[in-house]
Amino acid sequence: MGFKFTYILKIFWTSTEKENTIYPQIKVRSHPLEVIIPEPLTLTVSLRGSREVKETYQLIRLTGLLDAFSEPAFKKVIGKCVEDGPLNVILDLSTIDFIDSSGLGVLVQMAKKTQTLSGTLQIITNPRVTQTVKLVRLDQFLSLQTSIDEAIAKIAQAK
Repeated sequence: MGFKFTYILKIFWTSTEKENTIYPQIKVRSHPLEVIIPEPLTLTVSLRGSREVKETYQLIRLTGLLDAFSEPAFKKVIGKCVEDGPLNVILDLSTIDFIDSSGLGVLVQMAKKTQTLSGTLQIITNPRVTQTVKLVRLDQFLSLQTSIDEAIAKIAQAK
């Protein structure tokens, strides 16, 4: 004897009032709880990620290695996400195992890109990433946060 669970998958499109940009998201609904499944991002074998689009920001979670090998894919995929909006981006690097100078360079490029488009880039870090960023004195330029809640609060303050 077991329990039977019924889930309804519903793909819907959301848009922002500011732009006529449409974002695909998948919702899994099991009465009475509704869960949003993050959109998987195709990067490299060594760098994986997902993207969640909210009303005023997008949350991009990455895991693996942000290095010279993964930098071109990161730049292309994350750059497209920034262009598609919302313009406020939270980049969760808390599960990144390694970051090198190429990875730091592309973070600087993404920060400049979001600023140019009148958005913000908030970066969630772990001690390893924070140490690397501070080593090259980019901690003042890159907006480093310790949690997603802290990053959301910074975005709310920027309005």
